[in-house]
Amino acid sequence: MSQRMNYNTASPSGMKALGGVYGYVAQSGLPARLIDLVYLRVSQINGCAYCIDMHSRDLLRAGLPVEHLVLVPVWREAGDTFGEKERAALAWAETVTRVADTGVPDEAYRAAAAAFGQKELADLTIAIGLMNAFNRMAISFRATPSAARG
Repeated sequence: MSQRMNYNTASPSGMKALGGVYGYVAQSGLPARLIDLVYLRVSQINGCAYCIDMHSRDLLRAGLPVEHLVLVPVWREAGDTFGEKERAALAWAETVTRVADTGVPDEAYRAAAAAFGQKELADLTIAIGLMNAFNRMAISFRATPSAARG
C-alpha cells in the first residue's frame, strides 16, 4: 500500500491546527499514559495502522509493559491491568468513537462523569475527537506505519 498524498504538505495550516489541539491535550492535566491508551484504543476501533503503530511505540517507550499493551483491545477482560480511570476513559473512548452506533447513552455519560471532573471529561472528549480526526486523515490518505517502512 502506498501513500495517496502527503496531507501535511498539502495542508500545513490545517495539520498545524490539529497539532495545536494535540498540544493542548498534552498539557491538559490528563495523565500521559491515559491519553496514549485512549489514542491507541480509538485507533484500534478505526483500524488506523499508522496511529496504532505510533501510539503503541509511544506507550512502550513510556514504560508500558508489552503484556499490558496487548490487552488494550480486551481491556474489559484484563482484570486490574488498567486503573479505574483508565478503564473509564477506555469505555468513554469506545462509545464516543462509535457515536453513530451508540448515540453515547446516558449510562455511559454518567459512568464517565463519575470518574472525571467536568474539565477532565471535556478534555478527554477533545482527545477522542482529535484522534478520530487524525485516524481519518491517515486512513484516507494511506499514511504508512513506521513498522511497514522496513
